[in-house]
Amino acid sequence: MAPGATSKKKTDDEQSTKDSLIHLSNPHLEKMKDDILYHFALGTGTHDFPALFGDIKFVCVGGSPSRMKAFTTYIAKELGLESASGDYPNICEGTDRYAMYKVGPVLSVSHGMGIPSIAIMLHELIKLLYHSKCSNVTIIRIGTSGGIGLEPGSVVVTRQSVDATFKPQFEQVILGKTVIRSTNLDDQLAKELMQCSKEINQFNTVIGNTMCTLDFYEGQARLDGAICSYAEEEKLKYLKDAYDAGVRNIEMESSVFAALCNLSGVRAAVVCVTLLNRLEGDQISSSHDVLVEYQQRPQKLVGHFIKKRLGKV
Repeated sequence: MAPGATSKKKTDDEQSTKDSLIHLSNPHLEKMKDDILYHFALGTGTHDFPALFGDIKFVCVGGSPSRMKAFTTYIAKELGLESASGDYPNICEGTDRYAMYKVGPVLSVSHGMGIPSIAIMLHELIKLLYHSKCSNVTIIRIGTSGGIGLEPGSVVVTRQSVDATFKPQFEQVILGKTVIRSTNLDDQLAKELMQCSKEINQFNTVIGNTMCTLDFYEGQARLDGAICSYAEEEKLKYLKDAYDAGVRNIEMESSVFAALCNLSGVRAAVVCVTLLNRLEGDQISSSHDVLVEYQQRPQKLVGHFIKKRLGKV
């Protein structure tokens, strides 16, 4: 072995580990004695983060607490880590803002609806992973969406999140100035998820752009809100323009999700099922049982991905 080879390998390994850790883009946090994650009812002064969360490798987030608890039950069974009681405690039981569940290396967290709600959750989630000294973490948003030009029940793996003008960016006003951040997502991760869908071969899955809006009604060109100032022809032209720009579904969280994960050096993906084709209507009319089955599709795809990563397939 050449002189210094062992030392160089150690240095490379240390650099690799450092690169795989969560990055916090906030120098002020280093000056804080304790960090209170208020909306999680957790804090570094009251909880041992590395002991509680240090083994986390996968974080799955979704809007509804009940959906994330259902995913927890599902992934526990898939990984052979089922609770003897059949139940899983809500780690954030001290608050009613979000719900959080853990099974082995998988953390499931609800984020509510819309950019403000998921942004608050992500700030605290990213700090939680940082304080826990987690490395090589993959974060995936699983949820529902409105499709464009797709059969209901199709699953969309997001290539990039675009705004309502079809630009791949997240715009936010900070200290009175407009800040624009990239909303690209991990291309290799998207391809891995597509391969997983082919392997389970249970439903149609595509990679496409996802439009993230600030509103469910006018912001998504619906005709059925309390207020509407445009004609049906204008709505259809807009949605067809979106399709031509590569948009295959619409939801309300992906832009800030992509932006914050990018800034923190975390591999991230968005996997959403479409509940309807917006070119054919605005209201979700499928039966409850059909919708429940649709909502399980992102869980199945991501569950297969996690099992494959852990060598359990």
